[in-house]
Amino acid sequence: MDMWSALQKSRFTFLSLCVLLIVTFLYSLSTGILPVSFSSISQTIIGQGTDAERLVLIDLRLPRMLLALLIGSGLAVSGTLLQGMSRNALADPGILGINAGAGLFVVMTLFYFRSALHQLPLLPFVAFFGAILVAWTIYRLAGATSLQPARLLLVGVGINALCGALLIIFQLKMDPRDFQQATVWLTGSIWQADWSSVFMLTPWIVLFIPLAFMQSRSLNLLQLSGSLPQTLGLQVERTRKRILFVAAALAGACVAAGGGISFIGLLAPHIARRLVGPNHYSLIPVAALVGSLLVLLADLIGKNLLAPADIPVGIVIAVLGAPYFIVLLFRK
Repeated sequence: MDMWSALQKSRFTFLSLCVLLIVTFLYSLSTGILPVSFSSISQTIIGQGTDAERLVLIDLRLPRMLLALLIGSGLAVSGTLLQGMSRNALADPGILGINAGAGLFVVMTLFYFRSALHQLPLLPFVAFFGAILVAWTIYRLAGATSLQPARLLLVGVGINALCGALLIIFQLKMDPRDFQQATVWLTGSIWQADWSSVFMLTPWIVLFIPLAFMQSRSLNLLQLSGSLPQTLGLQVERTRKRILFVAAALAGACVAAGGGISFIGLLAPHIARRLVGPNHYSLIPVAALVGSLLVLLADLIGKNLLAPADIPVGIVIAVLGAPYFIVLLFRK
């Protein structure tokens, strides 16, 4: 199936998800410690709201929710790329340790250079370097030329544990205030999101999600068994490296903006695959929408379940994603 026929077939699903995403976005914008009516939202958008409504909606809730959309789409597409590249349904940047590697390098940078906290645009580059280093290590140890799904998962879990241990070491050396901030950030919290975080992450998403979509044909060919991909002219190892680069860039940037949010890269591709099938021309955009919706829903649950306390998005996603991962593990 070519690109246009795949997109045509998934058009209804795509539009339905867009509508659901918009409804969830507006509902989340109106709820919280200070409820805001939909009429007040519309008045604030056109510049006629009160100062309190502008503060709540424009300065606090809107950047937080936009960041949730960006992080969800980035992690979902990263997971889709990793699953397609490795032919492993359990591949996820969080499970494989790519998120932990990105987080480790960010924490190391903040530990040695505290001024880096005020250089937000630099953090995605630091996180990307950590993500790509960990991803490349996993790729080589799992067998680059004959990538085995089970071995990839085992190596990734081991690297994840190593990065987690190193993270704890650096956290214990921090002063109590920095330790608390790092702990909240690593759990995957976006409650302190502001416009600078949105502006920091947006260029990475705008650049790398289209690059990911451009790999759709290669990802479809990689699903073929044996030497068929090479027979059809695909340079397998070079293609895997290119896909790994894009996946690590997306995961690293999302970790820099929102911390260690796991399981989105696992859940979103599986849900999208059930909706539109395995063709990556339709799978990648639908997975991006599903990922955005999942993080937005997790944020909605987190800010309302124990209000006024705020549950980090990463914890909500982990509660939902861990059982799903266990079920998939037994099935595979």
